[in-house]
Amino acid sequence: MAFNEEGGEPANTPGVRLRRYWFRSAAAFLAAAVLLVLAGCDPLTVHKVTTTIFDGVPSMPPAEQYCKDYHERALKEEADAALKARLAQRKTAASSHPPYAQKRCSNCHDKNTESGFVTPADELCAHCHKNFPQGEYLHGPAAVGACLKCHVPHTSDNPSLIVKPKSEICGICHVESRLADSMHKKVISNGMYCTDCHDPHGGSNRYFLK
Repeated sequence: MAFNEEGGEPANTPGVRLRRYWFRSAAAFLAAAVLLVLAGCDPLTVHKVTTTIFDGVPSMPPAEQYCKDYHERALKEEADAALKARLAQRKTAASSHPPYAQKRCSNCHDKNTESGFVTPADELCAHCHKNFPQGEYLHGPAAVGACLKCHVPHTSDNPSLIVKPKSEICGICHVESRLADSMHKKVISNGMYCTDCHDPHGGSNRYFLK
């Protein structure tokens, strides 16, 4: 008959097996509890606790690498949040031309004229929007009164009565490769629009930069 190391109770009796079972169960429960607690801790705390309890735990990366990874992750989370907010705004932002919304159709329309407008079509918007746009550099459509290239006259699912979402509207005409193409792709991937840097109508700076 096999006895335990202390020479007492046989090693294979139900009592010994039961104690082994409870010991293993307690160890497994303790390990699970430690893991659950560590799940809510920062990596540094997790490393301190695990190295205290277990052997062979890999060392932490250098401080500068840890900080770099944290900074990059924070920047990505911030950019993702900004992009999500912009997309949500784009989905909910609708616009309506005030004269149309207020049923003041005669501000723009005149059934007695051949064109049906109070002025020629290329002067119609300037009939109310006087002294606009301004600046030494003017965007082509705005300079010749072709406002409807970018805007609709009554209502739009997009802000400012634009014909397409802000992320797509410039691409209607601007399909050419730009000098700063890589920079444009980078800022667009971070949720920015062309109009964040450029005035779509004109301005005092080259390229309509704000």
